[in-house]
Amino acid sequence: MTPPEAEGQGHSAPTQSPPAASLCASRAKPEVMRNRSDFLRAASARRQGTQGFLLQARARGDESPAIRVGFTCSKKIGNAVARNRAKRRLRALARAVLPKLAYPGWDYVLVGRPNATIGRDFALLLADLESALSRIHSQTGGQRK
Repeated sequence: MTPPEAEGQGHSAPTQSPPAASLCASRAKPEVMRNRSDFLRAASARRQGTQGFLLQARARGDESPAIRVGFTCSKKIGNAVARNRAKRRLRALARAVLPKLAYPGWDYVLVGRPNATIGRDFALLLADLESALSRIHSQTGGQRK
């Protein structure tokens, strides 16, 4: 037999903070690119190298305001465990930076680099992505499209 719950405890207790889903709804979540043709189009557009990764970006030119992002790590990174770790770090970078600094209607591809993507401090990777985005977008005249 369970003891009776005091008022303000258990299932009937009022919640103090909003649910986590509503906190993340204020920022647009980037869509993930999966088609090879999208990656090839991004590879033929602007590139900005950093110490931790390579950023490829292009304006799609369609009417969709969505931000799309792709991730790639070759076998030069290492075995499957190392490649998956590098992609996890790149995904975390994209979640942290792209909603704030990415332009709507653009595609971005983050390409992992051997030893650097896994071994570089995460704060430095964040700074790398922010500076790479500002350099890529400064080439467009600073206009959001």
